[in-house]
Amino acid sequence: MTVPPPPSGAHPVDTARHAADREPDTASVGDLVGNVTRNLSTLMRQELALARAEIKQEASKTGKAAGAFGGAGFAAWFVVLFLSLALWAGLSNLMDPGWAALIVGALWAIVAAVLFMSGRSTFRKVHPKPERTVDTLGQVPDALRGHRGDTR
Repeated sequence: MTVPPPPSGAHPVDTARHAADREPDTASVGDLVGNVTRNLSTLMRQELALARAEIKQEASKTGKAAGAFGGAGFAAWFVVLFLSLALWAGLSNLMDPGWAALIVGALWAIVAAVLFMSGRSTFRKVHPKPERTVDTLGQVPDALRGHRGDTR
């Protein structure tokens, strides 16, 4: 069988690959090894792209959690400052100013604990390991041996 001429401007490797793809019985060992090499290279590029996408997604979650911590801290600073002063001044009319300050401090300790627990629960949802990539990379050796995901 005659291989049609390559389109103008076609790369010689592309022409050899297409010839090997169309005629597996007559393809040379070099063409077959080249195909395997290209396919493995493509597989590795795809796995790296998947890993990048997963890591980017997890980094986004981490950034949102960090932003929540930062925003909570900034808001808490002003809330603690102004409301503490107002509450302390108000309670000072009813009791000793020292006890009023202690009560105000205890209230803000409770608020800080609640904000901390919220941030910690958000961080627990972050999975830095690209799990799908690890799973598919674990299947590569079986695929090279000719298994297609069997559990044998």
